[in-house]
Amino acid sequence: MHKTRNGGDLRAADAGAEVTLAGWVHRRRDHGGLIFIDLRDNSGIVQVVFDPQEDPGAHAAAADARGEYVLQVRGVVRQRLAGTVNPRLATGEIEVRATEAAILNPAKTPPFYINEDSDIDELLRLRYRYLDLRRERLHQNIILRHQAVLFIRNFLTERGFIEIETPILIKSTPEGARDYLVPSRVHPGSFYALPQSPQQLKQLLMVAGFERYFQIARCFRDEDLRADRQPEFTQLDLEMSFVEQSDILDLMEELFSSLTRRFRPDVSMVEPFPRITYAESMERFGSDKPDLRYGMELADVTDLFRASEFGVFRSAIEDGGRIRALAAPGAGEFTRRQIDELTEIAKSRGAKGLVWVALAAAPAAITQEQIRSSAARFMTPEIVRGLAGRTGAGAGDLLLLVADRDAVSNPVLDTLRRDLARRLNLADPNRFAWLFVTDFPLFEWDAADNRWSAVHHLFTAPKAEDVALLETEPGQVRSQAYDLVCNGWELASGSIRIHSRAVQEQIFRLLSIAEEEARERFGHMLEAFEYGAPPHGGIAPGIDRVVAILAGETDIREAIAFPKTKAAADPMFGAPSPVDARQLRDLSIRVDG
Repeated sequence: MHKTRNGGDLRAADAGAEVTLAGWVHRRRDHGGLIFIDLRDNSGIVQVVFDPQEDPGAHAAAADARGEYVLQVRGVVRQRLAGTVNPRLATGEIEVRATEAAILNPAKTPPFYINEDSDIDELLRLRYRYLDLRRERLHQNIILRHQAVLFIRNFLTERGFIEIETPILIKSTPEGARDYLVPSRVHPGSFYALPQSPQQLKQLLMVAGFERYFQIARCFRDEDLRADRQPEFTQLDLEMSFVEQSDILDLMEELFSSLTRRFRPDVSMVEPFPRITYAESMERFGSDKPDLRYGMELADVTDLFRASEFGVFRSAIEDGGRIRALAAPGAGEFTRRQIDELTEIAKSRGAKGLVWVALAAAPAAITQEQIRSSAARFMTPEIVRGLAGRTGAGAGDLLLLVADRDAVSNPVLDTLRRDLARRLNLADPNRFAWLFVTDFPLFEWDAADNRWSAVHHLFTAPKAEDVALLETEPGQVRSQAYDLVCNGWELASGSIRIHSRAVQEQIFRLLSIAEEEARERFGHMLEAFEYGAPPHGGIAPGIDRVVAILAGETDIREAIAFPKTKAAADPMFGAPSPVDARQLRDLSIRVDG
């Protein structure tokens, strides 16, 4: 073999051992006699010393080596002299004195520094992703991903789960995001679809009697990309029979608290994980994935302005809207430019405007002359004290008010809350704020298509106490759906499933899916429900998001070896790309345009 040991594994206990190492030149320092090379391999970095007095040939090879050359070294492990220990390296107590060396492969100068964690153009990083993956932070993220997935596999296996693979080529049953379609050569004019998730397959595995299934599943969705989305992604797909919602949430809490303790022992978390309803989450935070690391909870202050002459507020109330507020701690000294920036953010999310009040003094003692506000003429000390009482604001804080229907004010206030937390450094990076959000609506009204659509997916069970509302008030029906959230990221989504054909057909009717269409798209599911389908439910945490959270990253691409750009392109391979005309003919496809 080209090496007998991994350089990063060497320690003081190895002193005196003869080793053969191989790796990349991370750094090279020529001191006019001695040459020092930091040799990097998958395990880490070790310092190698080349002395012309000990071996001129090895020293000559080191003299020729440059950054990212592939180098083989034979030598003896020695303890470093007192005062030369490097505490920043795991191998910092030792070095290898080279007795032989050979350049296995030279390297061109990389397009960016491998040995620095500097800002690099994203397209350049993705174009040379194989070099980007050599950089320590990204390299460690991929190793962390492996370790986290292995932990999950062992955790679930110890609890009686069976890992089962499901097909990648399946039937297209559009249910939200667009499918990626794969044309069939042997069935001209017909297409497979890449699975958006193994949803139907894992339910069929419950009908098949496996009871506890999981899979590290590849999923595909043709949708617009964001920091937490990719066209292809990986999820922990999990399903259980004979369970209720609390059983699944308890299992997930055990898994994710264990993951946190194993891979991020430096962070704090609250246990047990809080569990709040969707309605409560929207009321308090304007979001179904709130970040609980900071306060700034929303408050309904409509009643404080019912008698106000402020036309903006009065018209919003008359139109069925509300006035809601939040308090930004310590933001009362924001400049007018900063407040204008907040106003533009609010408008970009759909608000007609933003009313602000800066508290220059303690609310209990504030006078009319001390009120600083964009609507000062409509504010009184009594109203300001009322606002402060509702939001918990004090001297030096900034109150922000939005007047509109909840459909508008929720995303506006959520965006403002997150932006203010960033500006004010309120989100503790050393805290994981886990929580479950439950009781999502089962349906939402699709105004464009003039019909109801499923909030979660078509197979989500309604809460038992709301079944009677299905035919009379479908918009009021709550589902047995739930999300796992951490630090403002939705990390997992799941539900208790429908296991009755009659209930499933009722849901299809409410979703305006005709009987014939239901048989064509989901006949296999309906039939399976007639053969003793057990009560079952599941959840699907996103592996990419979980690893990003564990690694302290804000973009899931930093947790994926070969991601796509936000335009769903691969700059390294040049994908997507045109294909040969013969391939298209074989598939009975013609490209127009």
